[in-house]
Amino acid sequence: MRQFSFYKVTLLIAMVTAILAIWAYWTQKQSVWGPSLIICLLATALSFRTIKSLQGYAYSMMIFAMVAAALCYPQHFVSVNGFPLAELITPLIQLIMFGMGTSMSVHDFVGVIKHPKGVFIGVVSHFIIMPCVGFFLANVSGFSPEIAAGIILIGCSPNGMASNVMSYMAKANLPLSITITAVSTLLSPLVTPTLMKLLAGAFVEIHLLDMMWDILKMVILPIGAGLLFNRLFHGKVKWLDAFMPKISMAGIAIIIAIITAAGRDSLLHIGPQLILLVLIHNLTGYFLGYSCGRLFRMSERDCRTMAIEVGMQNGGLASGIAKEMGKLATVGLAPAIFGPLMNITGSLLASYWQNKPLATPDGALKTVSELKN
Repeated sequence: MRQFSFYKVTLLIAMVTAILAIWAYWTQKQSVWGPSLIICLLATALSFRTIKSLQGYAYSMMIFAMVAAALCYPQHFVSVNGFPLAELITPLIQLIMFGMGTSMSVHDFVGVIKHPKGVFIGVVSHFIIMPCVGFFLANVSGFSPEIAAGIILIGCSPNGMASNVMSYMAKANLPLSITITAVSTLLSPLVTPTLMKLLAGAFVEIHLLDMMWDILKMVILPIGAGLLFNRLFHGKVKWLDAFMPKISMAGIAIIIAIITAAGRDSLLHIGPQLILLVLIHNLTGYFLGYSCGRLFRMSERDCRTMAIEVGMQNGGLASGIAKEMGKLATVGLAPAIFGPLMNITGSLLASYWQNKPLATPDGALKTVSELKN
């Protein structure tokens, strides 16, 4: 009853502030429009958390609230007492990658031996489809070279951890998903800079060795430290296991807010067009990933995994690379948009697949509810 009352209160607040935000925008009352929009998004996120079918979208709504705050009040996300907040991006990514490492073990890589075909197809497809689609979209976008390079950058990035969550929700092959993510992440220091040099070199100057080192220090070293920590203290620091996912989610939200504030002027100018291209990039990844699985006669579960693993990227890492390049406000825009957008599309796709029947080895079909029993 208490939860239902909380849901009604937050939903009422969201509805009232949504109306107020629309009125303020129409009448050009900026002092009212900004706070109303932010409160509306926060209230919506809180109400979603109380509804089981919508819980997967609560975090995305929180991200949108952070983006709205950064757009309305950019000065609070650029610097604090003279300290540039962009300097927090690399440490936050390292913290997120450390958290990823603590949730992994050597057993996660056993999947390479158990499912070599699926892992190979998944990793290769990911690093061919998304970079090529990004390159095509960058060339037809008409954007400035640096913003166009950001579209290629998000395409050249490895899989994101969110893909594992979506694979679980979609009743896909979770062990295969985890293994593809792990392998693509470990290959990223070599593959991502090489692809960027080949595909984005005409848009921006790419320093191959510098980018390799940037990815090594942001990804491989923290993940290695996390794996070692997990090996030594597994089950002994339970509070860390509970808090690391929350810390990672908060870190991603902060990174997106900082990038949004840094690139506010460009985003306000080309925002709708960039959002559309990023959405096309993301959805094309799902479609071609699934089609690739079908092409190689993979099972329905594995095809779902392929779609999610190809379509979802590590936006945080791409943002960190853009920051290390010194082009956070331009190259970093597409990754900042891709992150929250893929969480929404991924959740929608996973929710759709969740109740779709799966074929069992004997050819019979089972619904999700039957699979749980």
